[in-house]
Parts: sequence; structure tokens; C-alpha cells
Amino acid sequence: MSRSEWQKSSYSGASNECVEVRTVDGMVELRESDDGEVIVRTTAVKFAKFLQGVKAGEFDHLGDLCS
Repeated sequence: MSRSEWQKSSYSGASNECVEVRTVDGMVELRESDDGEVIVRTTAVKFAKFLQGVKAGEFDHLGDLCS
């Protein structure tokens, strides 16, 4: 099994409230650092498309749901 270490954004600093990412056997895994038991798995292609959507602002309206 090919597995990388969990990584978090450098923007997170010392905070434990962030999303961590790693690869396992060609798949991308994501988890919240404060709840490491819940892991979401996806393909590298789908993850790349998700990141493109984030950068393009496709999900910005969802921030209104947290207010």
C-alpha cells in the first residue's frame, strides 16, 4: 500500500482546525484535523476539479449558510 503523510495548508499555521490531505494507492483522502476518524476518499481527477471550482468561487455562496 502506497501511503503519504497527512498534509495541511501552510495557511493553517499552528491551528488544528483545518483540512488535511494525503494520497493512498492513487486516491486522495481528506479529513478534518480535529476529527480524524472521518475520511473522505476521491480520485485525483475529481479532487482537481473540486479545487478548480473553489478557486473559481463556485462555492462562495455556501459561506452564507454558516452565518
